[in-house]
Amino acid sequence: MLDPLQIQQGLAAKRDLFHTEQAERRQELTTLYQTLGHWNYRSAAELMAAVANIDWPGVWPTAEQDRRPPVIPFDHQWENHRQARHWARSVLEGVTTFAADGSQISATRDISIPVGVVQVGWFENRHCQSGAYDKGLSVEVLAPPELTGTESGFADSEIEWRRFQGEAAQAERFMTAQAGSDQALAFFDSSFILSFIQHMPLPRQQAYVAQVERLLSVSEASGVPLVGYVDASYADDLGSLLARLAGQGERAGLSDAALLGSALQAWGSRSRLYRCARSDRVLPGVIDKYYRRVLLSYLQVSGGGLPARLELPEWVLAADRQDWVFDVVRAECVVGLGYPYTLETADAVAVLTGPDRQRFFGLFQQFAEREQLPLRFSRKSTSKQRRR
Repeated sequence: MLDPLQIQQGLAAKRDLFHTEQAERRQELTTLYQTLGHWNYRSAAELMAAVANIDWPGVWPTAEQDRRPPVIPFDHQWENHRQARHWARSVLEGVTTFAADGSQISATRDISIPVGVVQVGWFENRHCQSGAYDKGLSVEVLAPPELTGTESGFADSEIEWRRFQGEAAQAERFMTAQAGSDQALAFFDSSFILSFIQHMPLPRQQAYVAQVERLLSVSEASGVPLVGYVDASYADDLGSLLARLAGQGERAGLSDAALLGSALQAWGSRSRLYRCARSDRVLPGVIDKYYRRVLLSYLQVSGGGLPARLELPEWVLAADRQDWVFDVVRAECVVGLGYPYTLETADAVAVLTGPDRQRFFGLFQQFAEREQLPLRFSRKSTSKQRRR
């Protein structure tokens, strides 16, 4: 049980550390704001020249640096949510949106036989008069040989990979089916930038990178925009560029969402698109070409919260379809009350709850008994279940 008194005493003892950290962040933010203001109205050529000696400065400017203001406003205003929904309906009518999401049951040491589950759900909404939509579910059970490897944490890493692969496969299936349509958009519930794989074994890094490169290529070949959507992003790519320009080092220490939050207060406003130039320790020589294909922007779709991070394949800007894409995302967020409805629904289809996990292990126990497999549960696990 939590002891509230000791928690209160512990927080009071660290009071000065909390205040010191906040003061440092305010000072860093002031410097970054000043640098951002200085460069906001400089040309893309000037900005590129300023970072010419830096291989990976965080971001590079796109054509929007010269064509669009630093904060791109949203032109529509409404008096109530009914009007907002009417606008969203006009944008989404005839547009097919898609999202896939995954959930998992990880292998646990509480049972003697390794087993895992990956469940991927998807939602395709056609936004037509008939209200037609498609929901689907794919389930994969992983057996002991698939969860056994030489490196530490192999089972968890394999389950995570199968989930990522399953979500990507469904997105690819949708984009291929919609090839040639200019009224289709797919959401990807993650970032295309794979910093998290840098500590994985080389073959697994290569597999992740190849999968995302394939998604970007399928999006371009099909003409279906693929939107990487990160609701709460801690990335600091733009901040890293500003930190370098300000002589503060390589990392900003503040997220781009926090940095841009005060400028993007109006609902629907967004930042310019930037090209990703993150300095990652992931597959040097390979990642260089791939990151250049990813554009990023921040979009305000909440009532006063931090903006969401959106990532797009570079072809979307080259084809001048970015404004349509942002409007579709805004409309989805109107319907989903601050979060894309299609992503929200895909998550609801895929999610595995605590009771679901208990039911799975119950089914697995019955299976083991039928097959005469030597399944044992740890005494600690049994004790926890009994007490809870």
